[in-house]
Amino acid sequence: MSAKITAIRGMNDLVPGPSSVWAQVEQVLIATAASFGFSEIRTPVIEKTCLFSRAIGEVTDVVEKEMYTFKDRDGDLLSLRPEGTAGCVRACLEDGLIHNQEQRLWYRGPMFRHERPQKGRYRQFHQFGIEVFGLTGPDIDAEIIAFSAMLWKKLGLTDHVRLELNSLGSSEERARYRDSLVAFLEKYRSELDEDSQRRMYTNPLRVLDTKDAHVGEILKEAPRLSDFFGSETRAHFDTLKELLTGMGIGFVLNDRLVRGLDYYNLTVFEWVTEALGSQGTVCGGGRYDGLVEQLGGQPTPAVGCAVGLERLILLLEALNLVQPTPSVDVMVCSMGVKPAREAQYLVNRLRMELPETRFMLHCGGGKMKKQMAHADKVNARLALILGDDEVAGHQVTVKNLSSGEQTTVPESEVAAFIRQHI
Repeated sequence: MSAKITAIRGMNDLVPGPSSVWAQVEQVLIATAASFGFSEIRTPVIEKTCLFSRAIGEVTDVVEKEMYTFKDRDGDLLSLRPEGTAGCVRACLEDGLIHNQEQRLWYRGPMFRHERPQKGRYRQFHQFGIEVFGLTGPDIDAEIIAFSAMLWKKLGLTDHVRLELNSLGSSEERARYRDSLVAFLEKYRSELDEDSQRRMYTNPLRVLDTKDAHVGEILKEAPRLSDFFGSETRAHFDTLKELLTGMGIGFVLNDRLVRGLDYYNLTVFEWVTEALGSQGTVCGGGRYDGLVEQLGGQPTPAVGCAVGLERLILLLEALNLVQPTPSVDVMVCSMGVKPAREAQYLVNRLRMELPETRFMLHCGGGKMKKQMAHADKVNARLALILGDDEVAGHQVTVKNLSSGEQTTVPESEVAAFIRQHI
């Protein structure tokens, strides 16, 4: 026998059962985005590598270590997308969606990063994101956060996630802070871990995001970015906090929250949980007012966030808040050649009349016991049974698969019966 071919490490199949959980969660995400006035955008999973290096930053872990990058047959350097915002901006610029316009968009799909796979962190992972272009005020920042808070309410997670909030100020304020931070870190260079030593000159704000406990203790004495804020940044952040408080959305200020991508400015936030160990961030985002111009467009304010679907679903499963749903409402069974033909005609008519009901026609014949076992396996709620007697009498036997109760129903009344019992 030939050797079996297995999936690439860190890239997982989604099989029936778990896939129904994903479908339930995605329906909540899509409905919530629609209720906030967002429209869908779909972008390719492969883009030119320069899109991500320009948008995310050359000295980020994503670009330096994690992107899947290759040359195609024409010699062009391409990458699988590691996140969704850069491709969304590129599409908006290319298709003329944001020049002197307000735009509110949502997207979903797979992203790719070559990381060490672990629970909640995969090489192919999925995100649901929202992006807003053309609005500068803290009110739209609050609206983005309110969207995520509404998700947690709908999914039953409000008491299981915590909003962490920070402001990164303007690029000029960060530049002044950067000099002060580097000067501080230089005094402790020998005590910093390898990653922090590498980042302290290339991307010093990322040192604030360290997972090293000793470096974390050192940083308690570091200068704070908020000390470098001007009046506009302070007013923006103060108004955002007031709006969130007025909406009843609690938050924790975290002045070491910087996010992992270079394009952020002003507001940044994360929703975190204690229920998933080290992989505790289920949603994050913020403002990226300079990115559109950085990618060749006119200066355009922008803000957004993304939800990690794998982590969100892990959290829902850990808290027993979501279960697989049956894929079938009604199984249609038959005994004999003519009843099998009539069963196919019947189920076709019922699908036309009851488009929201999920029917499965048992195919291939077999004893009724086998057919009932099939109905149980797919968790059908009702079974419609046709034999010679039913066909002759223009009737259908309907079996409730929970109670075992059987009822004979005229064929013309089957649709109405199903409406009452599904």
